[in-house]
Amino acid sequence: MRSTDAWDRFGEDKTLVAEENREDRGTGYQERRYRNLLLELGLVSFQVQVKETDLYIKATQNLREPAYQSVLRYRYQLEQYILGHPEFLHSLVPLGEDEFAPPIVRRMIWAARCAGVGPMAAVAGAVAEAVGRDLLRESPDVIVENGGDIFLRSSKEVKVGIFAGASPLSLRIGLRVPAADHPWGVCTSSATVGPSLSFGHADAVCVLAASAALADGAATAVGNGVQSPLDLERGLEKARSIEGLTGVVIILGDKLAAWGQIQLTEIVPTEIGPGP
Repeated sequence: MRSTDAWDRFGEDKTLVAEENREDRGTGYQERRYRNLLLELGLVSFQVQVKETDLYIKATQNLREPAYQSVLRYRYQLEQYILGHPEFLHSLVPLGEDEFAPPIVRRMIWAARCAGVGPMAAVAGAVAEAVGRDLLRESPDVIVENGGDIFLRSSKEVKVGIFAGASPLSLRIGLRVPAADHPWGVCTSSATVGPSLSFGHADAVCVLAASAALADGAATAVGNGVQSPLDLERGLEKARSIEGLTGVVIILGDKLAAWGQIQLTEIVPTEIGPGP
């Protein structure tokens, strides 16, 4: 991805452009339909927006204020770190460890090193994960969606649809994320949706991992190598090489490839719900 764009849009909207107030219903409609796929869980839903960061959150109670404070805290940490370390913002390759950096920065550096990408490739998942872990102190079930990159901890199975732009498989295929006593990260990178830079052409690369920051960076890394349907197996090989991933789904046009301990599911139109 292009790191400067990532910072300009700090919400790191990789699969869709979250602009709730646009009169143009095209991209906004896609954004709302994607989020509606999570409404079956019976949790309380709310949004938190700070500048470009736009989080959609579900928990057992309305935790908007603590979530807002978390976003402010992590944005400030990242902004201040970048002022003193501009290479963190611009680098498209992994950076060395920094033991004096804030935890969210160290998490991004770690995820980027695992995936072989620049640290800002992990920013959306890292922010979702940091905010989500804060909220787990007050709610046993939490879902934080940051522009298509998701941190979740749920006592129930969660179905997550995969948005893949113009692909005929978009929002027709999803993942069943099992209930677990640990959080999951479900993160998606796309070369055809949203303004982020990808060196590939995949409509969607969706990664499941125990860390949202890692899933985010890995989705970018895998997507960078998928130029055509002939590269689908190469993309799966890249995913296998990244330690810590549970599975991956790659969509390019009408082609799909998957690897790992994941369960795919069909998404029927009635589950998507109406647009705004």
